[in-house]
Amino acid sequence: MLLTIDLGNTNLTIGLYQGETLTHHWRLATDAARMPDEYGLQLLGLLTNAAKTPADLSGVCLSSVVPQLTGRVTQACREYLMQEVLVVDTGVRTGIRIRYEDPKAVGADRVCDAVAVMHLYGGPACIIDFGTATTFNALTKEGDYLGGAITAGINLAAEALFAHGAKLQRIDLQKPPSVIGRNTTNAMQSGLIYGYVAMTEGMAARFREELGPEMKVIATGGLAVLIAKETPVIQIHAPWLTLDGLRFIWEMNQ
Repeated sequence: MLLTIDLGNTNLTIGLYQGETLTHHWRLATDAARMPDEYGLQLLGLLTNAAKTPADLSGVCLSSVVPQLTGRVTQACREYLMQEVLVVDTGVRTGIRIRYEDPKAVGADRVCDAVAVMHLYGGPACIIDFGTATTFNALTKEGDYLGGAITAGINLAAEALFAHGAKLQRIDLQKPPSVIGRNTTNAMQSGLIYGYVAMTEGMAARFREELGPEMKVIATGGLAVLIAKETPVIQIHAPWLTLDGLRFIWEMNQ
């Protein structure tokens, strides 16, 4: 079995694959204070939850956008799971050509998403990742990652309103009863949910002008479900896209 780990700024997303099948998946909070032993015990606990042991693993593949935690998680895998980790980084085969001005500046999760899309859906595609940041990523028909756009994630925008608006409270991110909010909570929910829907629709249209009319729109990330329900522009909701990309990259490097 293959253990895949996507280490993000907000979430630690973990998947367990039996061949091509994602049999188990977990989404945990990223904790910058957690030590290797804590990560190791947590990973062991998840395997136990899946009725598996480290002996059942054939490998571990990791993508990370949190450099200060990458070493701790790889150490945890080495000491508790008895596995060396394939970290998605420069020199790892991906099958994707990075056309960014500085290829090293592209987040490993965005590379994994592009790899998964090329294998599962094909290009051209606009890949939208609704995470700590909301990223729009352009992939050509030939499998070239061109770049994209980055803006604040929905949770980040919500926290900014709470932090800087004296009369604005922290809210649950959920669909309001109507677009026109009749109270402050619903008004904030409307602005955040439907504001990001409108941005998604507008950005997808602009990407399509450059990538061509056959462009697919694929959404992933922890908050994608909020937006995907509200717009037909998102054609595919793939919540575990990054984990799928890690599986494909692992297979290419064996």
